[in-house]
Amino acid sequence: MRHPKKIVITGPESTGKSRLIKSLAESLDCPFSKEYARAYLEARAGNYKKEDLYEIALGQLQNNAFSAGFPVVLCDTDLLTIKIWSEFKFNYLDPRIAKLLQENLPDYYLLCDTDIPWEPDPLRENPNDRQILKKLYIKEIRAAQVPFHLISGDFETRKNKALALIHKIL
Repeated sequence: MRHPKKIVITGPESTGKSRLIKSLAESLDCPFSKEYARAYLEARAGNYKKEDLYEIALGQLQNNAFSAGFPVVLCDTDLLTIKIWSEFKFNYLDPRIAKLLQENLPDYYLLCDTDIPWEPDPLRENPNDRQILKKLYIKEIRAAQVPFHLISGDFETRKNKALALIHKIL
């Protein structure tokens, strides 16, 4: 059996990642992994420290570890987000997270743009830093040498662009 293509939907907070991945999975009739950090933080009322990020990384890896019988694995974020967030918020990166990221890079990133309005959420922290974070994502994805595409526009435009790209990748 052919190795499934692992495609990660990523980007700064409030850029439509979760909504997009649910819609893509439905259109492609395939499962998707959820963002582990959300469940982790909800269980802790949003409280966390830098030491929690390694546990979050392990949970995200476990969420993203499925593929049986599908040509594509869609993941709502991955360890790249944890790396960027760790360095941005704590000015620190656990070397174990860096190693796990290098060992688990996807085949492709779909990077959600910041061109949609910020939506408040109790777990979101950075309404004013999305442009800075987007630039960090682009820099880190390029450094990892993983192909990517910036997904912009309204929801339908994003979905149609993402579907076209996924069909091209497959």
